[in-house]
Formats: sequence, C-alpha cells, structure tokens
Amino acid sequence: MKFAEFLNEGVYDPAIFKAIFLAGGPGSGKSFVAQKTTTGLGLKIVNSDVLFEKLAKEANYDLKNMEMADSDAKERGKLRDKAKDLTAKQMQTYINGRIGLVIDGTGRDYNKIKGQRIKLEKLGYDTFMIFVNTTLQVAHERNKSRKRNVPSEFVEKAWGTVQENIGVFQTLFGIGRFRVLDNNVYIDDKNLFSNVWKEVMKFAKKPIENYIARNWIDAELEKRKRK
Repeated sequence: MKFAEFLNEGVYDPAIFKAIFLAGGPGSGKSFVAQKTTTGLGLKIVNSDVLFEKLAKEANYDLKNMEMADSDAKERGKLRDKAKDLTAKQMQTYINGRIGLVIDGTGRDYNKIKGQRIKLEKLGYDTFMIFVNTTLQVAHERNKSRKRNVPSEFVEKAWGTVQENIGVFQTLFGIGRFRVLDNNVYIDDKNLFSNVWKEVMKFAKKPIENYIARNWIDAELEKRKRK
C-alpha cells in the first residue's frame, strides 16, 4: 500500500489524532504497561531505547553491562544520538500522517514533554498521559533484571526527578487526561491494568475534540470525494 493511500484510510482510524505519553523512571515497566493498555488501537510506538538497543547489538555491545564501562561512554553517546535522531524522523513521519502515537519516555524532562504536547495539539492531536509509578526499591530491582541495565546512581537520580514531575504533569494534561498507575507488582495482574485500559480505550475511541483535527479530517474527506 502506498503511503498516500494509507493516510486516506487513516481518516477513518478511531485513534487518529490521539497521542498517549508514557512517563516513568528506569525499571518502572513502561513498555510492559504500554503493551497491556494500548495494544490493538493501531497506535505507533515512539521509543528511542528500542533503536538504541538495536544499534548497540549490531555494534556487538554486551547490552547487560554496556552502560557500566566509562571507557565506552563516548561511543555509546554517538549511538544514543543516532537512535534519537532516527526516532525523531520516524515520529515526524507518523505526525505527517496524523497517526495515533504512544510516546514512551522517562518523564525526566518536563519541558521536552510540554513542548511535544504543544506541538501535537497545534496540529490537532488530543493528548493523554499514563504515569507509571514504582517505589525506588522496585526500580532498582527491575533495573538489575533488565536486558540493558544502567548504573544504580542513574536509576536513583532519574527516579527522584520523575517523582518530582508527577504534579506538574497532572497540571499539564489535566485530571481527565492523566492517570497514575502504581506498577510495583511482579505478576501479570489483569486487575492492575484494567482500569487504565478502559480509560485509554475511551480516550482513543472518543470523537476528536481538537477543532484543528476536525477541520483537517473534513478537508481530507473532501479530497476523497473529488477523486
């Protein structure tokens, strides 16, 4: 299918012009939460860590221990920058088509997320945030068992920064578009995710509120009539 045809079909996608932000520190389980709460909606995942790990694996890094060696910091930085650049281009492609998004980030940089949200809403997107919360102890334990773990000092610093941002994120997105999920369990507890899943489904399938998006869709449908 050609990209233009894909965009035309996307006009009827219930998740078009919807963007869900994920926030949470290392070891919070954001990717797992995304799988449990957003799968099946046609949303595109935006996560630079996925590309970073792919590039690191191709460069023959030991993912489990790669963040621990100071001697490789410069090369790791280059790979991380490349992953971020590729992810930004990928995200822009999705945005050009007004495709629904799941933006998976740590939530350490409030201004970055605020800027992304402003940009998306100016294009017509409705936005939502899932804040994945854990205790510091759980964050440390999960970090040790991850495919790619990071230094414990980084986990603690990132956890503290993310915790400080809970209130400002709630204010930014609003009570109706912000949900905290306490993910401290180590089992696949369906009840833990069910309420968030219901809220995400309601948000994704709800008619678009942003008038910019409604005007864009009307214009796209008018183009189809002329063909």
